[in-house]
Amino acid sequence: MKLSDILYKVSIRSVIGSTDIDVKDVQIDSRKVTESSLFIAVKGTAADGHLFIDKASEAGASVIVCEALPDFKRDRIVYVQVGNSAEAAGHIAANFFGQPSEKMKVVGVTGTNGKTTIATLLYKLFTSLGYTSGLLSTVENRIGERILAARYTTPDAVSLNALLKQMADEGCTHVFMENSSHAIHQHRSTGLKFSGGIFSNITHDHLDYHKTFDEYIKVKKSFFDSLSSTAFALSNADDKRGMVMVQNTNAKKYFYSLRTMAEFKGKILDNSLTGLVMTVNETEVHFRLIGEFNAYNLLAVFGTAMCMGEDKQEVLRCLSVLTGAEGRFDYMVSPKDRLIAIVDYAHTPDALLNVLATIKKLRKGNELVITVVGCGGDRDKTKRPIMAEVACEHSDKVILTSDNPRSEDPEQIIKDMEQGVSIVSKKKAISIVDRKEAIKTAVSLAKTDDIILVAGKGHEKYQEIKGVRNHFDDKEVVREMFDLLGR
Repeated sequence: MKLSDILYKVSIRSVIGSTDIDVKDVQIDSRKVTESSLFIAVKGTAADGHLFIDKASEAGASVIVCEALPDFKRDRIVYVQVGNSAEAAGHIAANFFGQPSEKMKVVGVTGTNGKTTIATLLYKLFTSLGYTSGLLSTVENRIGERILAARYTTPDAVSLNALLKQMADEGCTHVFMENSSHAIHQHRSTGLKFSGGIFSNITHDHLDYHKTFDEYIKVKKSFFDSLSSTAFALSNADDKRGMVMVQNTNAKKYFYSLRTMAEFKGKILDNSLTGLVMTVNETEVHFRLIGEFNAYNLLAVFGTAMCMGEDKQEVLRCLSVLTGAEGRFDYMVSPKDRLIAIVDYAHTPDALLNVLATIKKLRKGNELVITVVGCGGDRDKTKRPIMAEVACEHSDKVILTSDNPRSEDPEQIIKDMEQGVSIVSKKKAISIVDRKEAIKTAVSLAKTDDIILVAGKGHEKYQEIKGVRNHFDDKEVVREMFDLLGR
């Protein structure tokens, strides 16, 4: 592909060399560069791509896109200086892969909690409606029925556009993707054409990255600000920032709600372990999903389908039989003692509160709630004591343990969490660094009909310690402990 075509919409400051040359591929990882590659030097959170310009040049790159030109320039290489390499990468990748997002209806989901469930339900719904659909989520990526592993919530711009091209080539008509705050801020989704955007909610999270809550909000809002007049923007009217998110968008605005007037209105009639009974725009439906937070997720999905012109009755019929994403309120019952164990990805104070509030509503008598919870390393430290405080306030017993400590000392992470345990709650909380041992302790402490919540990792099949990912599956460990302890 000609370099001049690849640079369409890129904000260029200067060019050294001719743009009338062919480019074989586009890379932001210098290790993947080969002869005639275009290398984009992106300033990331962990590394600056400008430090690898020489390596990319030696590997055969014919074009270097960068913010700061290198002192030594090779005659055979074209240098393109831009104002923001990450933003340029979005446009370059979209151009190189033939604008794949324009060939399908792409819907982005953003918010603190609910992104994975909403995107997954949309994928399942539109698949059941007969469409070939794509999914980009924290849990997995899907092209039709084919499953691809997902390492990041939203891939980098090059990987993302490559995936979208695969989806378009394999006949996908609809794509549903999580659009995280990191992805928006790092321009991973820049250059994509979205048919719609969904806002779930916004609560305390990622302040290790965004530094302030206001900045976090602005980043989320920028996604809706970028939507075109042909797109739709669907927002949660019950979230206090639901209106703000879409106030400046050019897209058509719609709202969903359980508590106020909205285009897509729901009311919970019954909430139990058998599912939710709700009215949705005055039609009564039984859903398999559980909890108020899932009522919001279902309304977001229903509203999206309506915005995309689907039939109301057929959408509700299909939605009524769907299950959610893996690791989102996954529950198991022990064979002998009828212990209920719930595995959930809740890793923010608000998400943990939502899950515990749902559990409280499901309790029928004097069952104890035993919560196993940890916090990730190298992430927002300010939420650690709040997570412990929420767990203690809404549980009968709490075990503070490791999540993914990453490069941090797990004992120090737990000490940070312990700052949120009040004097009154100290009797109900214990700390066990080993996560497997913590789950074993929770199962051994539980009595018949008690409820165990294992929070924080959900669908993850690993635990990252000192940069090494070791196999670890919360659901697998819970089942193992049921068998080991004869529960």
